Amino acid sequence: MALEERARSCLLRFRHRLEQDIKPPYLMDHMISDGVLTGDEEERIRTQSTRKDQAVALLELLLKKDNYAYISFYNALVREAYDDLANLLYDDLPKMSQNAHKSNSDSNTSYVQTVLSEGGVPQRPVVFVSRPELVNRVREKLYRLQKDPGWVTVFGMAGSGKSVLAAEAVRHQGLIEECFPGGIHWLSIGQLDKPDLLVKIQSLCFRLEQSLDSQSLHRPPNSLDEAKERMRFLMLRRYPRALLILDDIWDSTVLKVFDIHCRILLTTRNRSLADSVSGAKYEVEVESGLDEKKGLEILALYTGTKPIALPEEARSIVRECKGSPLVVSLIGALLREKPNRWGYYLRQLRQKQFKRIRKSSSYDYDALDQAMAASIEVLPDEHRELYKDLTVLEKDIKIPAKVLSVLWDLEPEEVEDILEEFVNKSLLFVDSHNKPYLYYLHDLQLDFLVEQNRTQLESLHSKVVHQYQQHYKDGPPTSGDEECLYWIRFLTFHMAKGNLSQELYSLMFSLDWVSIKAKIMGPAHLINDYVEYGYILDKENSDVRSQFQEFLSLNGHQLEQRPFPDVVQLALSQPRTSEVYRQALLQAQDRTSKGKLYFDWLNKSSVESLSRLVIHPHQGSIYSACFSHDGTKIASSGASKTLKVFKSTSGEKLTEIPAHDDEVLCCAFSPDDRLLATCSSDRKVKVWNVERAMLLRVFEEEHEEQVNHCQFTNTTRRLLLATCSNDKMLNVKLWNLNKPTSQNTMFGHFEPVNHCCFSPDDTYVSTSSNDGTLKLFQVSSANEWKTINVRDMFAESDEDVLVKCSTWTADGKRVICAAKNAALVFDVETSDMLLEIRTNRLSTVQYCHACPTSNLLALAFSNYAVELWDLEANKKMADCSGHLSWVQRVQFSPDGSQLLSCSYDQTIRLWETKKVHTTSAVCLKRDSDVLFNDEEIIVSAADNCNRLQVRDGRTGSVLFQSEEKSSRIRCTSMCRQPSAVALGQEDGTVQAAGLMTASQVLRRVGRRIRQLLTSFRGLMLAVGLCTGNVQVLEVPSGKTLATLEGHTKTVLHCQFCQNGQTLITSSEDTTIRVWKWQSGECKVLQGHKEQVRCFSPLSNSPDNTRLLSWSFDGTVKMWDVESGEKLQDIEAHRGAILSCHASPDGCHFATTSADKTAKLWHCESWQCVHTLSGHLDCVRSCRFSWDSRRLATGDDNGEIRLWSVKDGSLLKICSRDGKDGMDSLHGGWVTDLHFSSDNSLLVSTGGYIKWWDVEKGEALQTFYPSGTALKRIHVSSDFSTFVTIDNIGILYILKRVVV
Repeated sequence: MALEERARSCLLRFRHRLEQDIKPPYLMDHMISDGVLTGDEEERIRTQSTRKDQAVALLELLLKKDNYAYISFYNALVREAYDDLANLLYDDLPKMSQNAHKSNSDSNTSYVQTVLSEGGVPQRPVVFVSRPELVNRVREKLYRLQKDPGWVTVFGMAGSGKSVLAAEAVRHQGLIEECFPGGIHWLSIGQLDKPDLLVKIQSLCFRLEQSLDSQSLHRPPNSLDEAKERMRFLMLRRYPRALLILDDIWDSTVLKVFDIHCRILLTTRNRSLADSVSGAKYEVEVESGLDEKKGLEILALYTGTKPIALPEEARSIVRECKGSPLVVSLIGALLREKPNRWGYYLRQLRQKQFKRIRKSSSYDYDALDQAMAASIEVLPDEHRELYKDLTVLEKDIKIPAKVLSVLWDLEPEEVEDILEEFVNKSLLFVDSHNKPYLYYLHDLQLDFLVEQNRTQLESLHSKVVHQYQQHYKDGPPTSGDEECLYWIRFLTFHMAKGNLSQELYSLMFSLDWVSIKAKIMGPAHLINDYVEYGYILDKENSDVRSQFQEFLSLNGHQLEQRPFPDVVQLALSQPRTSEVYRQALLQAQDRTSKGKLYFDWLNKSSVESLSRLVIHPHQGSIYSACFSHDGTKIASSGASKTLKVFKSTSGEKLTEIPAHDDEVLCCAFSPDDRLLATCSSDRKVKVWNVERAMLLRVFEEEHEEQVNHCQFTNTTRRLLLATCSNDKMLNVKLWNLNKPTSQNTMFGHFEPVNHCCFSPDDTYVSTSSNDGTLKLFQVSSANEWKTINVRDMFAESDEDVLVKCSTWTADGKRVICAAKNAALVFDVETSDMLLEIRTNRLSTVQYCHACPTSNLLALAFSNYAVELWDLEANKKMADCSGHLSWVQRVQFSPDGSQLLSCSYDQTIRLWETKKVHTTSAVCLKRDSDVLFNDEEIIVSAADNCNRLQVRDGRTGSVLFQSEEKSSRIRCTSMCRQPSAVALGQEDGTVQAAGLMTASQVLRRVGRRIRQLLTSFRGLMLAVGLCTGNVQVLEVPSGKTLATLEGHTKTVLHCQFCQNGQTLITSSEDTTIRVWKWQSGECKVLQGHKEQVRCFSPLSNSPDNTRLLSWSFDGTVKMWDVESGEKLQDIEAHRGAILSCHASPDGCHFATTSADKTAKLWHCESWQCVHTLSGHLDCVRSCRFSWDSRRLATGDDNGEIRLWSVKDGSLLKICSRDGKDGMDSLHGGWVTDLHFSSDNSLLVSTGGYIKWWDVEKGEALQTFYPSGTALKRIHVSSDFSTFVTIDNIGILYILKRVVV
């Protein structure tokens, strides 16, 4: 069909104007998608040297094309915002059907029309809108029936267009000829009883037999069984390759009649119907709503206008009804007669005034209010009142009959009968997949009810609450079934809507409710309640509301654990002024009186949590997380192969998508937040519709290695997606989502590219590569613009320089990249380095992101840290600690108020930028020593600035702090007797040094601390350093009493003897040294072949002179510390010895090893009494009970075993046989064990702290620290106080709660 003369004249008339303004590459993308331009034609136009020459060539080609090409060109102008140029062409658009042009023209051949007409397939509706993606998906499934019989199920809600889609899918000559040469036969079923169904099948059989010779005609079948056999004969013998289409199937019993081993396409609302029949099954889901473009197209066809010319109200109508084909068609039909009522019908839709959307004489459907009210009006009066109660339901929520049994105060069986009546009258939908069945309303039905009962909403919600309170007088349900889930999730909603403020306060300010709801629903729903109903709760007490919300936000990841933690124990870690803590303490004291264990964190006031929210969205490492551009959502992906989207305020999950076949390495929102892109180790790039969790695009052909990163442009003006991969050459690509292949490939890197990032104005893409360079490419041309050799900035290093990522400042004038342990800031125009941020040499910068609203730069590190830097001042503003593994990604929210970070520790943390950027935390190292003295607790440990600190254990306040040591502090030991303290250093020396006078210290502390220092005056402290030195200090003066040099490598352990005159140290240099530290006299105990990490006196008696030592060399040795003589030397294990402990009675000692065994030895004979086998991993710790009858051992799998010392038998595996079996995993290695003095309790450390019942082997309590990997726990003699430090440097002083 040639181009109409009017259209040709229009092009010629405005040709000069078009040539001056258009950019052909942008327009050609759309024209290729429409099928009016070929790839060769595009290539010929692109080879023109200038933009204007390209425009001339495109218009010249267009004049030779047909009407479809003109329309496609016009639409391309509209999509690319050339509105003024599109208006020039509008009046001369060819007058033709919107559906006349098909990429596959054989859909309209007489052959196809004849086959479909003979089979009873309905014609296209008068108003028809193509849905090519869905049509192609149905056709793809139908092609699978080419060789073998089977079922293709097209399912979706009523009015979603399933029947039109099924008819359109078979309107294809190639499909008919290749797969169904026997014909296509359509049968409309609907909700039929058996007689009506028989009539339908009789009609089908007559139609099939009519095409055969007259001898084949039979009398109509008289029963369904006979009809089934007749169909079986006809479809298998006479029409073996025909397709039977069953439209609108409601019942599986109907479907079984057609289970005759033939090819069937069925449409239904019930996805599971095909489960009841045999054969291969395929399915295609039809979305309940049209996308905006298709909805506008329907309205345009009804009103006889172009989509671009529709008023803005048209777009709003489509959005308001969620693209419902039924509603869009109904309103379109009404607008055909009253085209000036756009605003009117939109207002009625928004205000739920369905009765005003009246019936149109030219349309077959009733008006909306009549369609929805008709069935209600025929209900009995009592049932009509019950149906009114459904007004209180939330949209998209399904409820079991038991909930309505409570609401209506009826027996469940009676309720089920009533609901069945509602379902049969299409007043309610049932989800029969679940047992018990779940019931729900369509959005339009619910909107109608709300409008009908608007004045009674408050009383209807109040009725729900009062019926619940009447039914559950003794407390909320905790069964976890569907009824329980409904009440726990929506009780607060009904209270808020019913204006029951006091009831809402009482419920949400209760720790009991928090515990129940968190256990059943998880923490995100709870947090969301405090956010959503905060305006009500704040009227009662805003402080209490914020205290509960903060408790949940910071402990949500703990509340996700299974088995579920003790909420009271978690709440005891809250500030003492918190209502959460007050309630927890009261409950703990009450439960303690009944035998439960609880522990109060005494020094918690000294620890400030900087995180605003902690989320645990995935099982597995998290590789990527990002804010949506409106800041309300966060998307995350990682090793779990899934993509998740959740609310940024509460962590409530909105969407979960099984996204890829391998790890998902990156996810990114489009600028309008409607799309999400993901890329994966499976080499695929995918684009998803966020709201519908629907896959839109897959790009799987071009990247041959894992795709590391993806990012959309920052604006929608010209939406592109950038990706980069581990490919050696073709590793950076730009994708136009309208094209099946990449739009451009950027050449320049010959090593894997880790990251790609658009400049703020989308002019450039920066790429970061393992080749040590940062490159800037022009987006429009894909040409390399600049290369910055980052590796040249590390000339002192012989290692490869891997550039991890890049980020742009908001003004686009600077680009920042991360490489090794630095972030480098470059001027974009000159490529000059403006600033270098060098950080800890022991960690690498994994990611960086510049704040879009300030000068802050966020850095993610491999040492678990997040840092904020001020780019103008070149100053670190904050350390954000809390992650327990490598931090993979950081990103500021669009307004800069929040920062998110994600980590291999499976969590995402949100930080408030203003709160953290002025805060910096001092943390302690895990090697520590503790002295208990009545109520006083003294703790010594090194901090992250390599200073020695002595702290008051009850408050966490610093009593003494040394100057920064030149060598790293590795161990410390305290002694009460003659005033001294020892430090072991990496340089091999032991030293005592004066740091500040007692008067200087006392001037800095308050009265209580003065009293404490007075009671501990004369304290000694030994410190081992990485140099090998050991220092002995006096506290509180800080005076250096001795510096002991002798070790040649790091001092790993130091300990005073009871007399305080002798100090024993061990080192990486394989020796043990016994010092008379005041005189400097030293005995060297030599014999071990590998480092000596620890040693222990054989007994705690003051007269004891024997010392046990063990090493990675697999040996245990006994020494006389007075003479330095080696008394015993045995090869105890084939692997490294990891721990050793002597029994309190001095008869035995135990060793544990990397060889997965523990051994019991007799102290006098030095014979192995028992070998304790059974652990499946390295046995890392052991401890005798105080009566020396039991031995506890812990391994790297988190398992604890209790053994009999007498016969070596296994007594218990802690929690292995109980319902808390997963508890024994302990969150990591079991590093330390201690029995209570009465031997009834055991405490263990690993990823967290656990207390056990020794007789039963059951866990009694668990304390979850902020960090993990606890190394050692110090226990008071009465087993009431426990001291430890986690891997992020937080000190915990835990005191057992007593009545």
